[in-house]
Amino acid sequence: MFSSSFVLGTTDYEDPYHFLRRHAMVMVAALMLFFAFRKINYRRWRPLNGPLMMAGIVTTFLALVAVLVVGTEVNGSKRWLFGAQPAELAKLVSLMLAASTLAARIRKGKANSIFNIVNPQYLAIFFMSVLIELEPDMGTALIVLGVPVIMAMVAGMSMKYVLILLGLSPLGLLVVASIQPYRMARMKVWLDPWADAQGMGYQTVQSLSTIGSGGFWGMGLGEGVSKYEYLPEAHTDFAFAIFSQEHGYMGAFMVFLLLTLLVLLCVRIANRAPDEFGQMLATGIMVLIAGQAIANIMMVGGLLPVVGVPLPFISYGGSSLIVTMIAMGILLNICDHGRSLEKHYDGPEKAEKEARDNKAHLRLVK
Repeated sequence: MFSSSFVLGTTDYEDPYHFLRRHAMVMVAALMLFFAFRKINYRRWRPLNGPLMMAGIVTTFLALVAVLVVGTEVNGSKRWLFGAQPAELAKLVSLMLAASTLAARIRKGKANSIFNIVNPQYLAIFFMSVLIELEPDMGTALIVLGVPVIMAMVAGMSMKYVLILLGLSPLGLLVVASIQPYRMARMKVWLDPWADAQGMGYQTVQSLSTIGSGGFWGMGLGEGVSKYEYLPEAHTDFAFAIFSQEHGYMGAFMVFLLLTLLVLLCVRIANRAPDEFGQMLATGIMVLIAGQAIANIMMVGGLLPVVGVPLPFISYGGSSLIVTMIAMGILLNICDHGRSLEKHYDGPEKAEKEARDNKAHLRLVK
């Protein structure tokens, strides 16, 4: 992050350490929250019977409304409220709502119904995504709505409903994209960015050039040239492009490897979770982190239109980093409870059997 930001810090703030200093302060706060949430029993975050979580839902809604009224406008979008992005908090709240709802339906043996996503909890999630879309922030809105829908599919929704949702998704995306004229222009440029390489396609063309110029081993840490005002948003949404230029294909492969390892560990934690809520919450966190990573990398690589999704753990962004570290704290708390179950049943095999007897076999973790 520092390597991709010191040029902009020097030109705009006359301080190469401007972004590093701010990111370090946020990192300290994020680590404190990480350790705090790891110690809080994850069952306290069940929205259906947790007053603390209900307060969080109400706060999130109020913040999303407030940002539309008095939020700070940056690049034509109102996403900031007192230096933070409420939409990032909505990601976490939405998956907690979904996890609680789906856990209840799994226990009742109704996880295969379309009512997994046709209920008051998912309606609240839908309204959150609409408020975020009004900022406008299509990328985050799709994450807030998409992660809970994927969780419902994983929970065991009937395949016919899954196919219907998958079939309607492109139509829904087209409708959302058509609301703003510039989005349709981005869609056209995405198919052939070189057709307007100095206009709408500039970001994608520069990103692909940045990645390709790194070669196999890269130019070296701090030696990349595209951050010298060639590649916009080099330290935020396109930090991975700078990373690839400086560390080459081998560095990019290591990022893929670490993200894959994180996903496998999420699956393992979900499989050993003591109850359905822990299982669905771990699955939701996995989908949230992996989904954002895949979307960002595909966007940077020109495989998706530019939608403004940060790369977890790497992109500059205080709100995103804090929410990601809170999610990791919750994930490890679920892991800790799974280990406690192992000790109680004298070994992982008996614990996993006991956990399986009390949970549904999800599509990703059975």
